[in-house]
Amino acid sequence: MKRPLSVTLVACVYILVGTIGFVHHFGEFWRTRAFHWDFVATELMELLALLFGIFLLRGQNWARWGALAWMFFHVVISAFGAFREFAVHALICVVIAWCLFRPEAARYFGAARTERR
Repeated sequence: MKRPLSVTLVACVYILVGTIGFVHHFGEFWRTRAFHWDFVATELMELLALLFGIFLLRGQNWARWGALAWMFFHVVISAFGAFREFAVHALICVVIAWCLFRPEAARYFGAARTERR
């Protein structure tokens, strides 16, 4: 089954965010030369975004749920900050959920699962 455009776009955004975020934060680490555990957590989150994006393109259903959980995590964290940041993250989360869980995308992820059997 052909991959829906919405899934391709979301996957590409995750790949870009993961890659750019990883490189950016890693550069900060090298500039400061100070190790902090939050650096490790941030880099792991960026790698997760990259991983989810790659496996969304491959039709892995777990990546669809992981991508949504990744974004929901950002919504929860931003709830403790400025309302505008929370609202933007919440809106992005809704758009991602819509793209990944609409019927066309559900068929794609279901078809990819049955093809592997």
